[in-house]
Amino acid sequence: MTILVCGEALFDVFVDQEHPLGFRLDARIGGSAFNLAIGLARLGRGAGLLTGIGAGVMGRKLRGALEAEGVDARYLVDKPDPVTLAMVEVKAGGSADYVFHGEGAADRAVTGADLPELDGLRALAFGCFSLLTRPTGDSFLSLASRARAAGLPVALDPNIRASVEPDMGVWRTRVDAFAACADIVKVSEEDFEALNPGMSPEEGARRWLGLGASLVALTRGGGGAEAWTETLHVSCEAPQVEVADTVGAGDSFLAGLLCALDEGGALTGEGVRGLDAARLTAALEFASAVASITCTRRGADIPRRDELPQRF
Repeated sequence: MTILVCGEALFDVFVDQEHPLGFRLDARIGGSAFNLAIGLARLGRGAGLLTGIGAGVMGRKLRGALEAEGVDARYLVDKPDPVTLAMVEVKAGGSADYVFHGEGAADRAVTGADLPELDGLRALAFGCFSLLTRPTGDSFLSLASRARAAGLPVALDPNIRASVEPDMGVWRTRVDAFAACADIVKVSEEDFEALNPGMSPEEGARRWLGLGASLVALTRGGGGAEAWTETLHVSCEAPQVEVADTVGAGDSFLAGLLCALDEGGALTGEGVRGLDAARLTAALEFASAVASITCTRRGADIPRRDELPQRF
């Protein structure tokens, strides 16, 4: 069974060296959905990616990388359009800022005709700017609604990119529409504050639970993570590591969380609601371990299962 990740596939472009006449750039395959699909595959889950794949050498590189990682390529949609580029500025402490160059790009061109049937799917995951770029965002919302109606688990990570849409009101409206279809909402502390201004974490989590989610997980970077269900509130500390950058950390966390829930038979709304505190905490700890290893590497290089500490 396949966990189908729906979103973008692009290149993260880092400034590798600066010289008097310009920069030397280092382009790494990436994108939130792309990272999540590869992360799931590396952790031993069946994963597919639904996205528009651009033309030319960059599109071929993206497809080849997915196939090499064992990601199901049947859901890729070939488009004649260019590939999105994300210019990445890594700041002190390893956090990153992004500027996207993707107007008219392939991953923004997914239409209703490109959507697959739900047969053979274990769950679906949505997030980042693909929630609201059109026509992709509208197509994905339709797919999320279909999945919810069919009883398939849906995961959501808003992963806000203000350089794509600076109006947080637009993001809030769109995220809430997807949250109403979601069983699992994973959100970073920064995104939570942008989407729920003036609310405490507890209040914001309860708001999403009220929309229909069964689990809300909040990540705080080096400050750990916490999660809420209708009856539980648990937290865990983050492993202490030497941070290279945080690119892909949130994608890694979600890959780890979905993997842990799936292995524990809890990757459904009913399964999540049946978790006790110990099992939910263990899932957070597993996800945090996956994310912490990614942070020790440049770019979204998510670990394989055998790279995790032995206790996992």
